[in-house]
Amino acid sequence: MAEIAVSFVLDQLFPLLRDKARTLQGAHKEFEDVKDELESICAFLKDADTRAAKDNNALDDDGIKSWVRQLREAAFQIEDLVDEYLIYQQQWPSHSGIAASLCKAASLIKNLKRRHRLASDAQDIKSRVCGIKERSERYGFHCSSRESHSAKSHDTRMASLFMEEAEVVGVEAARDELIGWLVEGTTDRTVISVVGMGGLGKTTLAKKVYDDTNVIANFECRAWITVSQSYTIEGLLRNMLDQFYKERREAPVPAAVDLSRMDQESLIEEVRSYLQQKRYVVVFDDIWNVNFWGQIEFAVYDNKKGSRVMITTRSMNVAEFCKRSAFVNLHNLRPLSQEKSWELFCKKAFRFDLDGRCPEELADISFEIVKKCKGLPLAIMAIGGLLSTKEKKAIQWRKLSENLSLEFEKNPHLSGITKILALSYDDLPYNLKACFLYFGLYPEDYLVNSERLIWQWIAEGFVKHEKGKTLEQVAEQYLTELIHRSLVQASIEVDGKVESCQVHDLFRDLIVRNMEDLSFARFVTKEDQSPIVGITRRLAIANSPDDFIGSLSSSTRSLHVFRVEELSETFLKSIVKKCRLLRVLNFRDAPLGQVPENLGKLLHLRYLSLRNTDIRTLPKSIGKLQNLETLDLRQTRVREIPKEINKLKKLRHLIAYHLNFKVDFRMSWDWEKGVQMNGAVGSLTSLQTLCLVKANHGGVQLLSELGKLNQLRSLALSHMKREYGSVLHVSIREMHHLETLEITAIDENEVIDFPLVSSVPQLQHLRLRGKLEKLPDGIQQLWYLVRLSLSYSKLGDDPLEVLQDMPNLMHLLMYDAAYEGKSLHFREKRFLKLNELTLKNLYGLNSILIDKGSLPNLKRVKLENIPQMKKVPFGIRHLVNLEDLYFVDMQNELVESIDPIGGQQHWIIEHVPIVYVRHKVGPKNFRFSTRPLHNNGIAALLKCFGECELSIFSEFSSLTKAHEISK
Repeated sequence: MAEIAVSFVLDQLFPLLRDKARTLQGAHKEFEDVKDELESICAFLKDADTRAAKDNNALDDDGIKSWVRQLREAAFQIEDLVDEYLIYQQQWPSHSGIAASLCKAASLIKNLKRRHRLASDAQDIKSRVCGIKERSERYGFHCSSRESHSAKSHDTRMASLFMEEAEVVGVEAARDELIGWLVEGTTDRTVISVVGMGGLGKTTLAKKVYDDTNVIANFECRAWITVSQSYTIEGLLRNMLDQFYKERREAPVPAAVDLSRMDQESLIEEVRSYLQQKRYVVVFDDIWNVNFWGQIEFAVYDNKKGSRVMITTRSMNVAEFCKRSAFVNLHNLRPLSQEKSWELFCKKAFRFDLDGRCPEELADISFEIVKKCKGLPLAIMAIGGLLSTKEKKAIQWRKLSENLSLEFEKNPHLSGITKILALSYDDLPYNLKACFLYFGLYPEDYLVNSERLIWQWIAEGFVKHEKGKTLEQVAEQYLTELIHRSLVQASIEVDGKVESCQVHDLFRDLIVRNMEDLSFARFVTKEDQSPIVGITRRLAIANSPDDFIGSLSSSTRSLHVFRVEELSETFLKSIVKKCRLLRVLNFRDAPLGQVPENLGKLLHLRYLSLRNTDIRTLPKSIGKLQNLETLDLRQTRVREIPKEINKLKKLRHLIAYHLNFKVDFRMSWDWEKGVQMNGAVGSLTSLQTLCLVKANHGGVQLLSELGKLNQLRSLALSHMKREYGSVLHVSIREMHHLETLEITAIDENEVIDFPLVSSVPQLQHLRLRGKLEKLPDGIQQLWYLVRLSLSYSKLGDDPLEVLQDMPNLMHLLMYDAAYEGKSLHFREKRFLKLNELTLKNLYGLNSILIDKGSLPNLKRVKLENIPQMKKVPFGIRHLVNLEDLYFVDMQNELVESIDPIGGQQHWIIEHVPIVYVRHKVGPKNFRFSTRPLHNNGIAALLKCFGECELSIFSEFSSLTKAHEISK
């Protein structure tokens, strides 16, 4: 939307006018006037954008859409001018001496010329913006609140309310759970929330529950209220009273009482009076406003008769808000399984012919179509319904499948789906719109690491400062908000943090259309033949990059390459020459062997990823990138960081290491390569992430310098020596925000020895790789520690005695000779929060004792290559919440004993939903064959994979995120 572009410009102009008033001189007044005009125009943008987006608008591209485009382009022009001026400021000489004076004199002449041009350009923009504002009056724009979307969704919602039983698929378990919550349980009023993305069938599910005979019999009065985005509390309360009277066939409200004249307070009193002695159930369908419960809670008050309120919403925040004054049962509605998706599709596509069965010649293409719907019932039903009207010919169906994105936009049978999904996008504030649109820069079905995404959002300027929080923390809030609004699907780590995320394919189609229409971004693939026309702010290329050299310009703010086969020198030179204002440059996985020497000319660059490329060195010009915030050198051949990098005062994240997948990690200590840091690294005072640095290069001096980095959140050191312990202890005492610490000794016999609790009481993730004479002093007092990883510790005493009472430990990994004893004992009522347990390459261990009442929250256990263990731990039968159990490279005697056919110990693990066995096969270190024992429906899925890659690095999901490499 133009709202996004203009708001970004205003965000830049405010600090510029505040901080640079003196240096802007003649241009300052012009910029002030432009700012004022843009602020006044912003009041009309929602109305303009809404009307521009309407179909069949009388004012077409020569009208409203043209006006919006002109305003957006003017905003881009202002942003470019501001950024150009900031480059000019950075290049102003700052040295002293005679030579510097001569340089300044020469620069003064250029300075005057540039200021004159700046003032002239600002005047031109001012005139252009004023003209745009005048033209807005011609179209009658006005400052309006968000348009009501209830009319748009009327048809689909009506269909959901009156859907036949035969068309409802895959909701049986959810329906039974919701009915149980309604008719059973506490006598206190309870709110039952059904949460999920648009099109998942929340309304359909709620209506089936509402109309269930058991529900009807258990409540004295009922009401179904459709809320949507446009509502008044007064209207909802009047509707509720009308339904109560109609439901009980009671006389209408006495003539003396006129509901239409009652105010909100009177209506609340009327509802409370009516419900005082009745067990009621009220459904509020399609709630958007997070404050809704606060507006309605006093009407549906708690009469202690087991009354229930059910809400359906796309926003988790709406559901969570109810917890402030009510018991809440929350059902997070999920997409249909592949099996149920297929069943629903066949019911719709072949309902009136072929007895609901898919003919063999259409099976493959039908399955492709169903897969593209990703379990979204609304899409499955719409496409199935459309195909039911088509001839049953594979060639026609394939054409529709290949152009499904276009069909959703143009076909009247499917366009309603897009409108339903668009409601969630339209409801976003402008800064979250930009963050959501950014997902369009990634390929379809691409899992985006959350840290990577957040760092790019920050580099783009999407994230606003909030007092007392880092930009990363604010960005995490943005991502959480998108997840809670059911717009983004996420993989969550044990500590509740988002590990990776993606958007549904249908949402991605919506994103791609919007971001191209708004000149926000373009994602180009091999199939894209048409050239890019006009301004494109951000460009993602999954094609031959040379084809798009002509599309690079000073307007390009971000450049991403994906799965390209070649990067020519011409293309690389064009980036530096044409994209002077670039902020994000993402070369991850690209065939890149060398970084351009003049990379330092990209003075606005904030995010640079060279991850998984073949580069060996960084140019010295990298020291000129004064705005660089993130430098990602993971899986490169860079072994030394030039001292020039210490000039980068804004650098927040420096990640550089190489993992050697070709060696057997059990035989090679040095499979993990860090980098050498040179010079005064203590000058990098903005650093939050530093990984993986060789401690022996620089030694005591380097570790002492680290003490100046008091903003560090994550630190990883390799080649650590025992003699450095006291210096490291002093330095990390200054790191008051440190959350993740990883220490690797210089070799497997070197002892890691330094106290912990007095240094890092706030630590959440700890990984120690090296010999420990004992567990570090104070480790059991790390109250916030969530994840602990130990390897090569060679501990003789059972470490569980020390670790068992850690209050927040959720993930424990012990591997590679971390423990040399024969037995581990998990005692009763210990490890109360542990969620995941990994024991691997423990060569002396022969038994694991698990007392009843221990590990009450354990959900995943992985036992790998423990050669002395011949029997499955008996205590596994006590782990009632265990969900996943892995046996990897374990002894045949143990594996045979748990086989469901004839295994005498199978009864110990038969309560676990997913159990499977893996054995390493072939010459590769990490290739395994998988055999599921019992898995509640996933056997077919695993058999499809046959042999699968199992990366050992999935165990290191703290700072290094090494597991992500395998993805």
